[in-house]
Amino acid sequence: MLGKIKATTGFIKEKTGFNGKIAIVLGSGLGGFADKVDIESTLDYAEIPNFPVTTVEGHSGKLIFGKVSGKNVVVMQGRFHYYEGYSMEELTFPVRVFKMLGIENYLLSNAAGGINPLFAVGDLMMIKDHINFFGRNPLIGKNMDELGPRFPDMTNAYNPGLRNLAKEIAKNNNLTLREGVYVGLTGPSFETPAEYRFFHSVGGDAVGMSTVPEVIVANHMKMKVFGVSVITNNGLDIAEDGNKHTEVLDVAAVAGPKTELLFSKLIEKI
Repeated sequence: MLGKIKATTGFIKEKTGFNGKIAIVLGSGLGGFADKVDIESTLDYAEIPNFPVTTVEGHSGKLIFGKVSGKNVVVMQGRFHYYEGYSMEELTFPVRVFKMLGIENYLLSNAAGGINPLFAVGDLMMIKDHINFFGRNPLIGKNMDELGPRFPDMTNAYNPGLRNLAKEIAKNNNLTLREGVYVGLTGPSFETPAEYRFFHSVGGDAVGMSTVPEVIVANHMKMKVFGVSVITNNGLDIAEDGNKHTEVLDVAAVAGPKTELLFSKLIEKI
């Protein structure tokens, strides 16, 4: 894997000349943040050696290189998921490449189902911790010491300094910013009502089908992580016709400007 990471990193550097310390990952329905980027170059996932290709509606499948708030950034417009059939190694491959590119701050967003009764649809939830219900860990297998330690600490998986900055930004911009625990699941089926209640009972505030493997790998490589979930439905009060992915995308798109404001201000302060 190390050879592939270095080859992909070399290709991206040759094509873009990128030199920055911030990566942003845009989840379902949140691709609009790309409009905030002063774009210098783009690469389709399909043209990047060893990169997977996203297959999910709402994920464009591009790396965008440019500036936000005067800082050089790379934006991942669409991520990969375990339920698409990719291995843990494949879906976290971009995180490895980002680190090799010089990334130090890994900012990610996702769409998630709310299971905290105090949260409303459309709220932003800053992730303070997570629970891994994937049944897999992306670090299983032979450890490569060049990438990180065999037993990485996850006590502060979501960087306290970045979270404090986000709280300050939210306060100064009259932005409601919840804080909670994200429960990561494989999908692609939505959770049953009993599962929503169970995950809430064990300390979860929102559930989704991404993020956790990426965050584990980012911590393995000593990156600072900041994560935000857009609450796209109320899992404890599901409508009679159930959950629909199109509704998730609709809510995420409407909440997009709040995410864009938070990320733009956070990048400015990093």
